[in-house]
Amino acid sequence: MEFHFNFKEIFTASMVLFAVIDIVGSIPIIISLRNKVGHLHSGRASIVAACIMVAFLFIGEEILKLIGIDVNSFAVAGSFIIFFLAIEMILGISLYKDDEPETASIVPIAFPLIAGAGTITTLLSLRSEYYVENIIVAVIVNIIFVYLVLKSSRTIEKVLGKNGLGVIRKVFGVILLAIAVKLFASNINELF
Repeated sequence: MEFHFNFKEIFTASMVLFAVIDIVGSIPIIISLRNKVGHLHSGRASIVAACIMVAFLFIGEEILKLIGIDVNSFAVAGSFIIFFLAIEMILGISLYKDDEPETASIVPIAFPLIAGAGTITTLLSLRSEYYVENIIVAVIVNIIFVYLVLKSSRTIEKVLGKNGLGVIRKVFGVILLAIAVKLFASNINELF
């Protein structure tokens, strides 16, 4: 078996995934969820997100075809979840309620926040352009960064303060809303 590691491919795929995952933009959501449910399992969320991404890299399209869902339907569904998270951020309301605090690390942090429809769709499109081993390295690089952000969310909250967090939350809420609209608009036409 021959490996085709290429630094340029790894770097490009890492940057694309970094932009799509947007963990920095998700900091207000992460802090808000941590305040609601108590403790977030940073390691568990990171590992689950990595597993979802790698699994979809190899068998994503086949899984979706097997259950009769195309990538566009998946992306539209993901856009709704991102839309509601953005509404929470912008309006300061609470739509997400969780009875079991342990599950907040997996849903909505690992999926759909980190390994959501946008990330999965991006992975499927990267697969057509780059070698799989370079994409896997890019996923690992991003997951390490995600883990560090999740782990240091309390410190980030202290540094930003309540007002700084509020401003960032509203700004990134609007950005997240725009991402949801773009994801919806670019995929809805393919459904009909």
